[in-house]
Parts: sequence; structure tokens; C-alpha cells
Amino acid sequence: MAVPKRRMSKSQGRKRRSHNAIKKVQLSYCVQCGTPAPSHVVCPNCGYYQGRTLVETEE
Repeated sequence: MAVPKRRMSKSQGRKRRSHNAIKKVQLSYCVQCGTPAPSHVVCPNCGYYQGRTLVETEE
């Protein structure tokens, strides 16, 4: 079984974990209604995605 030869310092461990932070969700604006929505997701307001309406909404 692999066992570390030397103890890892606090700074080395923290540098390794620096990429584990949670990133903010990237929002883009709907072309049809202008509502901010996550990219590559059907618009929650109007149901529009990639040039066509995929989800019918009651208005």
C-alpha cells in the first residue's frame, strides 16, 4: 500500500485544494424574452431554446 514518505505541508495541501471551490453559475440572457437563465438550458420564463419553443408556457 502506498504511504507518503514525508508529511505534506499545510500550504501544499491548500494549493492542491484551491481548484475545488464552487464556481458561480454562468448566466446568459434569453434571446426572446431577455430573462437571465443558465447557458444551455431551456428558458424558464418562455420555454425558448436554440431558435425554437420547446416548452409551452401558460401566459
